[in-house]
Formats: sequence, structure tokens, C-alpha cells
Amino acid sequence: MKTGDQIVQQLPWKWGVQGRIFIIGGLGYMFDAWDIALNGFLMPLVGAEFDLSLSARGLVATFNLVGMAVGAVVWGAIADRVGRKRAFSYTLLIFALFSVLGVLSPNYEIFLLFRFLAGVGLGGCIPVDYALVSEFSPKKYRGRILTALDLWWPIGVTLCGVVATMMVPLDHGWRWMLGMMVFPALLLFWIRRGVPESPVYLTKVGREEEARAVIDDLVAKTGATPEPYSIPQPGAGEGDDRPKGIRAGAQQFMRLWKYNPKITSVSWLLFITVLLVYYAALTWMPSILKEEGYADTAAFTGTTLMSGIGILGVVASTWLVDVLGRKWLIGLSAPLASAALVAFALMLEVNTAAMIWIGVFGFLMQITIPAMYAYVSEMYPTTLRASGFGWASSVSRVSTGFAPMLFGSLMWPQLGLPVTFVVLGVAVVLAVLWMAVAAPETNGLELDTVNEDADPATTTPGAGPDDDTTVPPKADPVRG
Repeated sequence: MKTGDQIVQQLPWKWGVQGRIFIIGGLGYMFDAWDIALNGFLMPLVGAEFDLSLSARGLVATFNLVGMAVGAVVWGAIADRVGRKRAFSYTLLIFALFSVLGVLSPNYEIFLLFRFLAGVGLGGCIPVDYALVSEFSPKKYRGRILTALDLWWPIGVTLCGVVATMMVPLDHGWRWMLGMMVFPALLLFWIRRGVPESPVYLTKVGREEEARAVIDDLVAKTGATPEPYSIPQPGAGEGDDRPKGIRAGAQQFMRLWKYNPKITSVSWLLFITVLLVYYAALTWMPSILKEEGYADTAAFTGTTLMSGIGILGVVASTWLVDVLGRKWLIGLSAPLASAALVAFALMLEVNTAAMIWIGVFGFLMQITIPAMYAYVSEMYPTTLRASGFGWASSVSRVSTGFAPMLFGSLMWPQLGLPVTFVVLGVAVVLAVLWMAVAAPETNGLELDTVNEDADPATTTPGAGPDDDTTVPPKADPVRG
């Protein structure tokens, strides 16, 4: 007899059912992208209004990204403890509240505080959204769906670029840029209230009656043939006897490393190195171009170009993730994207060539990031998925949060752009090499079949989504 989880993962894909959750989750992800991209546009404008040095301007991104790092851990733990649905809704509400307060900031210090608190709210969107969407997605299409979810990122960055560029001429334009995000965020918060709780999550925490109600509703709405299924009882420490609060967050951290140190180290290193390169380019691109003599509008256009072409990269990634497999796609595209950024720095004085390399970087990086997000979310079991993704996101946000300040005060002035980007690229290559030997390929596997003894050689790279070959599951040390 099949389990409830297997029923959900073998349902047909319907846009009116799983597709609705994909769109609602993606819109929240779009806000995350918009807010991070906004840092790059805010830095020169806020810096001019408050007469800030280059390193002080970097604090705009630092406070926001560190807030997101805190939010990723907090909301990832909340999602694994009290459910995806509650965390799914309230992340945006907190973000909207502190974005409004940020618009009204009377000085730079208060502005930084509100950017940090807005980041705490929005930082939970990515880990919670990926956990929820992955758990509603059929196994056959899950890789493409999770990869396609990242399509919302370049859309958010591009919209941010267009709106920010339009508002540059306005008095206190940076305040208008912040205010523009509030009303859509509140609307999306209201829409998210109608999203059902993840049935995979409900089965894992012992809420059988609720799980069956959601699963039966999904079967009916997708037109699948009803069949009997079982709901396994949760293991010790997975049901209502789980610890709460700070102790719960600390326990999730310990469980991540106990579950599989290699998988967790690969997840963290990929997130840190790849996103360090991406956020360095995204955050500082307007400032770099302005230093090269571009006007405000032209400097902002460079970031918009990078993200706009990135939309094509996500589309390519959605197709390639099941053709090449997660590991091969990340292993090829991430170093090439880093090399494109070095080429941009070397040819910065040739305007046309610089813009071409910005576009190439945006395309390649948006092939890497969707595949990486899908890969990391698949390597953890259901009871650790949001926390695993959340902690990886958090450590990357901490490292990338301090990077803007170091980039503006030390790396860029002392090393120069080409050498700085070479150093970041070498870090990416090292992380990719560790992934190659330490983590398994997840292409074609059912959720929860990757385990602590998984060998990177036990799955076939490039296996298609219809390939049901899996590593025989062994006892999960977390679940007993």
C-alpha cells in the first residue's frame, strides 16, 4: 500500500491545483528579489541624501541581508515546527510593516534598523516557499517546478530596476521606491491565507486527519484515481512532543549536522560562494557603473539588463536541470558565471563589451541559482527541509551581508575589481569540487530517499524525471 506522501508525489500536475501554489509562492519569492535588488539602488541615493562614505553606504545592504539571515533561520525553524502555512503568510506581513516604517525614517540610523527588521520578515520567504512548493509537487516534475520557481527572482529584480529608474528624478526617490512594495505585499499576504497546509508536513508530524483531508482534496481536484493509502506514525520527537522556541531552533541546527555532515557542508558552501558572487554584482553594479562615469539612469539600467537576461537563464535551467542533472548543471554554470564577471571587470572601460558581459553573467548565474535551490531542498528529509534550506540561506546571507561593506571599503579599493572577482570565482570552484565528491545526485529521486549513507556515485547523473531509480532508503538517524 502506498503512503500519503507517495500519493501526493505521484499526482498529475494541474495549474489550478499545484500551479496555484507555485504562483502564490513565486510572488513572495519575487518580493525577496525586489528587496535585495533595491539595496543596490538605495545605496547611492541614500548615501547622497545623508552624505555617507562608500563603506557606510554598504551598510544599507549589510543590515538588510543580515536581517534576512536571521529571518531565514527563525522562519525555517517555525515552518518545520508549526507548519508551512502560518510561516508562509506572516513573513510578508512583517516585511510590509517595517517597509512602511522605513519610508518614514528620520535619519540614517533609524533607516538601517527598519531595513534590518524588514529583512527578518522577508528572509523567511525563500526557505518556506521552497519547502511548501516542493511538498506539493509531483516527483515527475519536481525538478522543473523548483527550478522554474526561481523565474520569479529575475522578474522581481527587473521590476525593481524599472520602478527604481522611473523614480530617480523624484524628490526623496528612495522613499518612493520603498513605499511601492507595501501594497502588493499586503495583498499577497491576504491571498496566502487560502493556501492549504502541506500534506507531507502533516503526515510527518502525526496530524493524520488533517493530512487525509488535504490529500483527498488534491486527488479529487487533480482528477486522479482514488486509492487506499497509509499514514505512517511519526518517529520519536517528530510529533506534538517536539520542543518549541529557541530550543527547537538549536535542535534543528544539531539535527542538520547529525543527519549528514557532508550534505550540510555542501549546502552551506554552495550558498555562501555562489550567492557571494551574485550579491556582490547585484548590490554594487549601480555604484561600479557610476564610478565609471555612467549617469544614474544608465547605471541602474546595467542591473536591470543583468536581471532581464537572467529570465532566459532560468528558463534554460528549468529544461537543463533534468537533462544534465543538478550537480552537472551547477558544476558547469557557476564557474562560467564567475569567469564572465571577471571579464566584465577587465573590459569595464569598453561600454558595449561591459554590458555584454553583464548580460552573460546574468544569464549563467540564473542557470546556477535555480538548480542550486532545487538541489539543496531535495537533499533533506521533510522534517528538516525548511530548516536545512533556511540555515544554508542564513549563513549565505550573513557572509554576503558583510560583503558589501568589505567590498566597498577593502576589496574593491585595495585589490581592484578584476582581482576581487577572481578571488570570489576561485571560492566558487572549490565549493563545486567539494559538491562533486561529497553529495549525491538527487535527479529522479523521491523526497526523503536521500540519506546519510548516500554515495555520489549511486545515482546516474542526467537521469530523467521518469527514471524511478532510487537509492534504497536506510534508517534515518533523525527519525530513529
